Amino acid sequence: VDRYLYQLRLSDDVLLDVMTRFQAEMVKGLGRDTNPTATVKMLPSFVRSLPDGSEKGDFLAVDLGGSQFRAHWVKVFADGKQSSQLESKFYPTPKEVTEGNGTELFDYIADCLSDFMETKNLKHKKLPLGFTFSFPCKQTKLEEGVLLAWTKHFRVRGVQDTDVVSSLRRALQKHQASSDIDVDVLALVNDTAGTMMTCGYDDQRCEVGLIIGTGTSACYMEEMRHISLVEGDEGRMCINTEWGAFGDDGALDDLRTEFDRELDLGSLNPGKQLFEKMISSLYLGELVRLILLKMTKEGLLFNGKVSTALLTKGKIEMEHVSAMEKDKEGLSNTKEILTDLNLFPSEKDCVAVQHVCTIVSFRSANLCAAALAAILTRLMENKKLLRMRTTVGIDGGLYKTHPKYAKRLHRAVRRLVPTCEVRFLLSAGGSGRGAALVTAVALRVAAQRRRLRAALQPLLLPLPVLRQVRDSMRAELEYGLKRETQAEATVKMLPTYVCGMPDGTEKGKFLVLDLGGTNFRVLLVKIKSGRRRSVQMYNKIFAIPLEIMQGTGEELFDHIVQCIADFLEYMGIKGSRLPLGFIFSFPCRQASIDQGTLVEWTKGFKATDCEGEDVVDMLREAIRRRNEFDLDIVAVVNDTVGTMMTCGYEDPNCEIGLIAGTGSNVCYMEDMKNIEIVEGNEGKMCINTEWGAFGDNGCIDHIRTKYDREVDEGSLNPGKQRYEKMTSGMYLGEIVRQILIDLTKQGLLFRGHISESLRKRGIFETKFLSQIESDRLALLQVRRILQQLGLDSTCDDSIIVKEVCGVVSTRAARLCGAGLAAVLEKKRENQGVERLQITVGVDGTLYKLHPHFSRVLRETVKELAPQCDVTFMLSEDGSGKGAALITAVAKRLHNIGQK
Repeated sequence: VDRYLYQLRLSDDVLLDVMTRFQAEMVKGLGRDTNPTATVKMLPSFVRSLPDGSEKGDFLAVDLGGSQFRAHWVKVFADGKQSSQLESKFYPTPKEVTEGNGTELFDYIADCLSDFMETKNLKHKKLPLGFTFSFPCKQTKLEEGVLLAWTKHFRVRGVQDTDVVSSLRRALQKHQASSDIDVDVLALVNDTAGTMMTCGYDDQRCEVGLIIGTGTSACYMEEMRHISLVEGDEGRMCINTEWGAFGDDGALDDLRTEFDRELDLGSLNPGKQLFEKMISSLYLGELVRLILLKMTKEGLLFNGKVSTALLTKGKIEMEHVSAMEKDKEGLSNTKEILTDLNLFPSEKDCVAVQHVCTIVSFRSANLCAAALAAILTRLMENKKLLRMRTTVGIDGGLYKTHPKYAKRLHRAVRRLVPTCEVRFLLSAGGSGRGAALVTAVALRVAAQRRRLRAALQPLLLPLPVLRQVRDSMRAELEYGLKRETQAEATVKMLPTYVCGMPDGTEKGKFLVLDLGGTNFRVLLVKIKSGRRRSVQMYNKIFAIPLEIMQGTGEELFDHIVQCIADFLEYMGIKGSRLPLGFIFSFPCRQASIDQGTLVEWTKGFKATDCEGEDVVDMLREAIRRRNEFDLDIVAVVNDTVGTMMTCGYEDPNCEIGLIAGTGSNVCYMEDMKNIEIVEGNEGKMCINTEWGAFGDNGCIDHIRTKYDREVDEGSLNPGKQRYEKMTSGMYLGEIVRQILIDLTKQGLLFRGHISESLRKRGIFETKFLSQIESDRLALLQVRRILQQLGLDSTCDDSIIVKEVCGVVSTRAARLCGAGLAAVLEKKRENQGVERLQITVGVDGTLYKLHPHFSRVLRETVKELAPQCDVTFMLSEDGSGKGAALITAVAKRLHNIGQK
């Protein structure tokens, strides 16, 4: 027998090869261009979420696909115990229904459901229904599916290429018209997906479903970014592989035996579902009969006597094969079954027949394992894991009733994917319970989406609202420039006394100090003029500890001078008296370029005895106290002005500077005649708008949300810098954290559990927004970022967190764009032109590093300032180069003045 059936025995090398072939077919089935010619159709099911335990309610399910039609009533309890209650009724599927016309089939389903609801006293209720339809369907949404082809023993006319949900609804409407039943069909589910959902309710690791019975198929949760047949790349979706057709293109011809070919030719659908015909219980009994018939004809069995039973198709069934393979009573069962078939076997015949059954069912389990191993390997690759624990939900008569099939399948899978620890979970309640759970999950997700939209709605700013913001900003700019309103204006429009742009003649060595965040930079900048015009920079970064940021002013400036001393020593220039530009990125009132009175601290600084004081004097005092070196402090520069000057050195058309980073600010060249608070009408001067305080007078309160108020109240300067708190990197992460807390309280995130880490202010840094929103980042990596923050998230949680981050950063970019549009329109009107051509110099980590901020900002500016043609120029060398250029320009203008 072994020699005779040698071709049916498959080595592990052959199985690994089958696994590779199946993986290739999966990729082909997922591709939009290759799917039409793929045999493994990889059908999207539009099941996007697994149960999370919060589902509840009463659901109906009907299940068509096996030898019986089933109706189910499922009660799902959100009691924290993942419990549900299932009541079912079975109805026959007579031949006149399975081979009749479509109207008769769906009327029969509706009649059975009506009878079931009457039996269970459910006719008075309006209930959602899940429809398990165990045939290949092309779905474009969860509640729609076009039948591609009948399989198993079904041959119903007029149904192929039509939407089966619409057909069922029409049949149900006949009952609804007579007020008989009121049912809403919400989900069409393949039995495989139903099995995965049933098991996923009991074990949240379950992300694969397998049916191995009359028919066979598998489904699994695939990353949306790999499913080119469906729009969108966020999250996951259950893919129904429909693997029964694997090999229909000849991919398995080298493994198919003469018996497989004979079985296929005698089937209802020759040349189709070839993999299914090698492994499903519908065909294994027939395969055994064909083998026994040939062996008998060749005199190897039953003394060469062929009985009528052995010549009759379908006479040996899977239940016979299962009975003959039983350990203890296998031989006696074999003798009894063969005797019933009038074969009168000897003991040797019984042993040989039992061996045939073993080889046939063993091959089935091995082939099934190879295809399943391909799916598990793909899941590991998607998750970028070297080892994985997962659960496979499983159902089907062959797996459940055959005495050895399950064990053989398990062993083969573990041999083929040793790095994957697989739990096989038998479906309790079958795919009907799963269809009800798909419906329950769909209802839960829809309700959650509605609540999520409601929570995020106030952060979505339509164009009319952005126009209002632009116009309010424009009005505030004017208030800040006018003498009589400047004192009360929130946008302070501070004159910088920077009156000239670089002309290319600047040269020399300059020292630059840059104070504006948690780090402090000291730079040596060498500028060359002429044909070999260049700027070289050397810098060192020093940290500013929190106790210094929030200590006394004297301590802060002593620390700064200590850092300067270290840098001068490091560069070997301690004896040189260099001209110095001081980038001081806080609101300052200036009366000249080398004097700046701090208006107020921002960005977390709180050093005492500084506000209202001249920061240049404080720096000079600290240098005197140290008494080690002397410096010529030429200019106090805001980082925004430095950015504009850096870009202006490359592009003379640059007259606006924008910072979109830890803080948010804009400066621009204003006509002197418009600056009432400075004497003189000739030329231009750079105005540092300090627009972060826009809205401190309540003019944008209508767009501030409860999350903004929470962030403001918990900040170091409540009620101040309100616009900055909605647009700058320092606060966006905190806004996201406040939203996540609110959504968690509503039960929309993290299973309603607010972790200790989520309670910590500042835990959600803005850099995480940039990482999470990256287009290249799969949801698995989003989950890893959240896990680093101590947030144990599901795939659904990750989608919501990513959406929240997107809404918050988009609002920031659009608000920033609205403010910039106001400045651009002012510049256009100043110049009195129909169209303004201008360059904006930009710096800041939010603009540079966030994957979408810069694009959204540019798009918003185009919408709100359509008559301005804007070039955005990234400041490559930061504001340090700009500060050196301002110092150089100031020195040049000073020398001209002296002459």
